[in-house]
Amino acid sequence: MSDSFKFKPENPIVSRLRPTAFSDFTGQNRVLEKLRIMTSAATQRQEPLNHILLSGPPGLGKTTLAMILAAEMHANIRITSGPVIERAGDLAGMLTGLEYGDVLFIDEIHRLSKTVEEYLYSAMEDYRIDVMIDQGPNARSIRLDIPKFTLVGATTRTGLLTSPLRSRFTLQARLDYYEAEDLSKIVERSAKLLNLVIQKEAAFEIACRSRGTPRIANNLLFFVRDYSQQNSQEITLAHAQEALSLLDIDEHGLDEMDKRILEMIGQNYNGGPVGANTIAIAIGEERQTLEEVHEPFLIQEGYLQRTPQGRILTSKAWQLLGIDRKRENLF
Repeated sequence: MSDSFKFKPENPIVSRLRPTAFSDFTGQNRVLEKLRIMTSAATQRQEPLNHILLSGPPGLGKTTLAMILAAEMHANIRITSGPVIERAGDLAGMLTGLEYGDVLFIDEIHRLSKTVEEYLYSAMEDYRIDVMIDQGPNARSIRLDIPKFTLVGATTRTGLLTSPLRSRFTLQARLDYYEAEDLSKIVERSAKLLNLVIQKEAAFEIACRSRGTPRIANNLLFFVRDYSQQNSQEITLAHAQEALSLLDIDEHGLDEMDKRILEMIGQNYNGGPVGANTIAIAIGEERQTLEEVHEPFLIQEGYLQRTPQGRILTSKAWQLLGIDRKRENLF
């Protein structure tokens, strides 16, 4: 297979931190169990894996799992994303360039165009595609057979996938936010790979402020490393707390924008309900950023609730803000 079909990570540091086998992957135990069963059975049959759809918030390991699946199957992997595949011809070029058993990973697969998506149907089921040659009266269709391959799709918004495409995946697995204990293990593993000395308490502190997301945990570790480097060669609990406070990330994992959202709803709108557009304008952010970056964590942690009328604060949020609702006559 040519080099263009092999994934070349842009950041070598991130590449070093990625698990390369199921045994190195921490958390998501139920998903891992299903994937292990599928890879083991496919290996015994000496067949490619069936198609797999991975969903969940960004930064939880969907791309990493796709790369692990390819490694476990001793297959090459090609990585692309939905917005990159603009035309059916782009997809046809990718598919005809694959070899038997290869893994095609499409990130943000829900952003594929309708035309491209329809091309995928026959490719996933029958391993062939029909390509139109010429135009007008001379137009004709040529059927191309493609090698049996494995499509691994990843999406942060499963609801935007059409039913016909979703039903063609044998396994649909959702990745959830991580517990602090698992994130702490990930931080310790990353620190070891980076040749850092870190206290367990410091690793757990970073984990607690990482919003349940390994990617954020590693990013915070990088900054804590830089901060600690000015003082000593060991990352202590005090160093971690000071560095994360400098980033305006509190012990609950809330950043400055999260707090602005909660404070704005509480102080300006008596706790809601208030619409997403109003919130976005008030805090100076795009609605999409609000809904995809900030709200999922605030809802997951129980600070915010979505209702048909709008967003409202929960009792946990009022407690965090330190506002006495009865004293302020709020409802």
